[in-house]
Amino acid sequence: MQRLKILNIWVDSITKEECLKKIEEFIQTKEKKVHVIFASNPEKNFSVPKDAVVYNTFRNADILLPDGIGVVLAARLLYGVKIRRLPGADMMEEICKLAAKKGYKVFIYGAKEEVNKKAVDILIKKYRGLNIVGRSHGYVKEKDMDKLIEKINNVKAEILFVALGSPKQERWIAEYKNKLDTVKVCQGIGGTLDTIAGNVKRAPVFWQKLNLEWLYRLISEPKRIKRQKVLPVFAFLILMEKVRLVYVSKKEI
Repeated sequence: MQRLKILNIWVDSITKEECLKKIEEFIQTKEKKVHVIFASNPEKNFSVPKDAVVYNTFRNADILLPDGIGVVLAARLLYGVKIRRLPGADMMEEICKLAAKKGYKVFIYGAKEEVNKKAVDILIKKYRGLNIVGRSHGYVKEKDMDKLIEKINNVKAEILFVALGSPKQERWIAEYKNKLDTVKVCQGIGGTLDTIAGNVKRAPVFWQKLNLEWLYRLISEPKRIKRQKVLPVFAFLILMEKVRLVYVSKKEI
């Protein structure tokens, strides 16, 4: 697995199959360590570096998924590395499929109570044998956080999905991962539970294959323009970085 620096963040050159293989290795290891998975996309280039704790947690994650087409194209332009987009939402369901097959214990934390419950019910029906040993909505108060951690530990969860949105989920994982006794894999999944529950409609497969899911979401949810207005800036900065790399290369020759 090759980790590439894309402006202020990083992304891993990793396939779905390689990711699932690593997850199996993480769970089977006897080492007491929470292996962290985050999604890497252009928006995080601007949000993640604002918080030193979040930035450090993101940088040291075990897997940084090529979630956005922007980082995929940037990797090709800057390094000539052909990686394929691997959305965090897709990877979450692939992990559930693996967990159902292998009998891994799953805990799902985040989103509103009704969304969390509905998503869990759907996942259990969708992946026969999926052992979701516990769940919790994402509005747990700070004073009750130790009880949540105790709950996760008591059910001996091996896989934990955290759906608090970014950067809140990165900050939560940074603060509490060392208190998790049995969790081996922890993935930040943002708004994935809303998608599973049907509250947010995901782009049709046709749009996904064209790598235009971001455009579909923008059309469906115009308010996302506040988040996606950074995309042109990201593209411009990538072009400037490419020019710099070419200049440096020629200068060295």
